[in-house]
Amino acid sequence: MVLNKWLVYLLLCMGCICYGQNTAKKTALTEVIVSIEKQFDVKFSYAVEDIATIAIEKPNPSFTLQETIDYLNSKTLLNFKALDNRYVTVSVLNKTISICGIVLSNEKKSPLIGASVVVNDIGRNTITDQNGKFNLPNIPINATLTISYLGFESRQLAAKELFSAQNNCKEIILSTKNEELNQVLINVYLTPGLQKYLDGSTVLNTKKFGILPGQIEPDILQSIQVLPGVESTNESIANINVRGGTNDQNLVLWDNIKMYHSGHFFGLISAYNPNLTNKVIVSKNGTSAEYSDGVSSTINMQTKDDVTTVFSGGGGINLISADAFLEIPITKKLELHISGRRSITDLFKSPTYTKYFERSFQDTEINTDSNQKDTSSDFYFYDYTAKLLFDLNEKHQFRANIIGINNALDYSERRITNSNETESKVSNLSQKNIGYGGNWKGQWSPKLSTNLITYFSRYNIDATDYRVETDQRLTEANEVLETGVKLNTYYKTNDNLNFLFGYQYNETGMLNQTTVSAPFYSSTKKDVLLNHALFSEVEYNKNNTYLRVGLRLNYFQKFEKFLVEPRINIRQKLSNQFALKLEGEFKNQSTTQIVDFEDDFLGVEKRRWVLVTNKDIPIATSKQGSFGVEFNKNKLNIEATGFYKIVDGITASNQGFYNSFQFNNANGSYTAKGLEFLANKTAYQYSVWVSYTFSTNDYKFDTFTPSTFPNNVDIRHSVSLGFYYNIFKNLKIAVGGIWRNGQPYTKPIVDKETIQKGNNTMVNYGSPNSENLADFMRLDASLNYNFNLSESIKASFTMGVINATNQNNVINRYYKVNPNDSNDAVQVNNKSLGLTPNISFRVNF
Repeated sequence: MVLNKWLVYLLLCMGCICYGQNTAKKTALTEVIVSIEKQFDVKFSYAVEDIATIAIEKPNPSFTLQETIDYLNSKTLLNFKALDNRYVTVSVLNKTISICGIVLSNEKKSPLIGASVVVNDIGRNTITDQNGKFNLPNIPINATLTISYLGFESRQLAAKELFSAQNNCKEIILSTKNEELNQVLINVYLTPGLQKYLDGSTVLNTKKFGILPGQIEPDILQSIQVLPGVESTNESIANINVRGGTNDQNLVLWDNIKMYHSGHFFGLISAYNPNLTNKVIVSKNGTSAEYSDGVSSTINMQTKDDVTTVFSGGGGINLISADAFLEIPITKKLELHISGRRSITDLFKSPTYTKYFERSFQDTEINTDSNQKDTSSDFYFYDYTAKLLFDLNEKHQFRANIIGINNALDYSERRITNSNETESKVSNLSQKNIGYGGNWKGQWSPKLSTNLITYFSRYNIDATDYRVETDQRLTEANEVLETGVKLNTYYKTNDNLNFLFGYQYNETGMLNQTTVSAPFYSSTKKDVLLNHALFSEVEYNKNNTYLRVGLRLNYFQKFEKFLVEPRINIRQKLSNQFALKLEGEFKNQSTTQIVDFEDDFLGVEKRRWVLVTNKDIPIATSKQGSFGVEFNKNKLNIEATGFYKIVDGITASNQGFYNSFQFNNANGSYTAKGLEFLANKTAYQYSVWVSYTFSTNDYKFDTFTPSTFPNNVDIRHSVSLGFYYNIFKNLKIAVGGIWRNGQPYTKPIVDKETIQKGNNTMVNYGSPNSENLADFMRLDASLNYNFNLSESIKASFTMGVINATNQNNVINRYYKVNPNDSNDAVQVNNKSLGLTPNISFRVNF
């Protein structure tokens, strides 16, 4: 025992001596440099702050000067370079290093063989060996690496994080993806950055996005209109019609926050910054049971979600707005993403702004000339986002988000009264949507993970219309407050089978208020609705079969009503080229919009959100099925899909009728059925596509006569053509065109164009939607050039033109009583954008 005790003491002393010797070997770099200067009679030129904290082992005294410099380069992240026999420079620029790493899975720390390691921007890449290890020599010190493996979350790392003076390889852990089964089916779909998943959804990857005809940046909601079955009858992202539905029937999510407002310039520009939006998933049918409250489609936007240690960002300006974004690493586990955009129209009114303004406010008081009054208008918009990313450890991630969208219009009138006094009145319109969200992802075991999601969304529209001629003030307000909580539980049985179980709670409150000053009138209405939902689904993917089956149970507490919604999504591959797909879903929607017509506020149309009452405004429900065939060979993709959709519970006030039903209240339905066809050929340098949609879409309102008539968005035939070509590595062009039937409209009865109803004279409309506008045609083009301003700063210049042939398209037609002859109806045509050019300049670092 005594011997053992003294042995322990001896070992401890030896350890201390060894430790002291090892630590003694490290010498401050400043001292090493002074010693070298004396030894070789040279002078080092350096910034004190670059070397102040560095300590290394002293070089061998027998080294020559060049061997000493090579030694310093191998042991530090600094760049030592001998200018001559007298001077040596020390810098952090133009340094190359050798790096290595070992890529492991987060489950069992097992090596990932064949993982992809890409050095961004310089084209260097490699894969990991049988031990998960990789080596890369001569890598720029400021380079970043992307490390990816199928079924795992990709990671970005700075090259200097993997540098080791002792040549020790750093372990790099990749986390398992929950959506592992839902793999990419088509990597390039129409244009680089558009992809198609096995479940039929389309994904817009903004980071890899090429260009689409007419666009100068990857406008999220404009881009999805290239898909068959997705239209905008008035070329506005505020009116996206998916398989015949209205815009409010699309569920729009931004990082799990439900959004109630989507556009700037009254729908001509998407309100979502594409630079931090990582991907956009569009589902027309067969949606996951996780989602509801959108009977037409689901548009799910997701921002970047990986914590990196690389500071990056960018900014850009075009003829409408300027924007900037930053990705700011705070620690290795904490990062902040911010972005902002604002219109520049109050500083500079470009030709593009003039075209947009005329398009948005045509046939309104704002664009009406009058000799009796002097008018002016001012319009601007802005949006911003912020996201905080925190990785507690390899198994727990926390995220917090905020998004804000704002549009503002100020309109003033001045007139000279009979007493030669100047009288001024001001009107304004403001639209805002702000959202807050957070989520916690937990990986409890290799098979079990959860995702807890919370969000708050607030939408406001406030309008004040002060008219000089009547001395009347009209104020209107619409407010939406929504709070949501959702818990998703994922269980991975094996590599081919996943289960999802979840619960969702939503509380939605809405306020609608109207006040008129003369004669005085005031109305305020508030509604609140609570909704609980349980959902579950199973996802299977093996060999040639993909299957996702789900069930969602909704309970509306106010109405004590249950709704059961089954979902199914099947894709069966018959051979290497052919596959069949079957999709079906039941969905519901408890919020809707009512339309205020153009004479309600300065002639500018706006929409108000309202909650269902289960009586005059019922819960909208949809039943949809589709069946299709796919052919894919040698990067030629051909697909044809037939669909049938019934939506019940729509209201007449939601449709924006310009006919005899314009001011009637009624509940009804619409039935849309048709065929979608797409052919797309891609290659390394180009992509060419043609799509065609045939559909019929009819209303049915039992209390109307006639009870069945064409839908306002009944577009029977729609064709789009597109061509994308990568002329050089850094020069791209895209050209495309759209042709479709004109939308239906209603004409007044000939020789009896107006009718007296009480004290009001109104247009005497004939059979509803029995006429069609002239066909719509448009040709768009874009040109993009990328170049480097420096090693770390990239720039791009993009030109785009919408309606290059300046086609005169009428997108809406209605009638109003002639103010000079009450027996006559005046035809009003709303026209699409004419020839509209735009340019964009961007830098990224």
